[in-house]
Amino acid sequence: MNNQEFIDKCKGIVLNYANSHLDKSDKKEIGLDDVFVVWSCKTLQNSKALLSTTLYDGMYYECTFNGDKSELYFDAYKKWENKKISI
Repeated sequence: MNNQEFIDKCKGIVLNYANSHLDKSDKKEIGLDDVFVVWSCKTLQNSKALLSTTLYDGMYYECTFNGDKSELYFDAYKKWENKKISI
């Protein structure tokens, strides 16, 4: 899987996950243009990407492709806190 195929697959996974977890009574869904890549990396046959959406839900997503096993792993996270720590 090349990098663009990986990114496209990840965006589709995030889109489907986000839409399936929206409140159906709101009758709102996001589109592919509402999913964006925050960071991505490809090392040898492996890839990783961090993604988010334009929704104000504090969620972010991680996709990891294991090229040795041809497996893609998906994690969904909720951002609970962001604070400055002086050192």
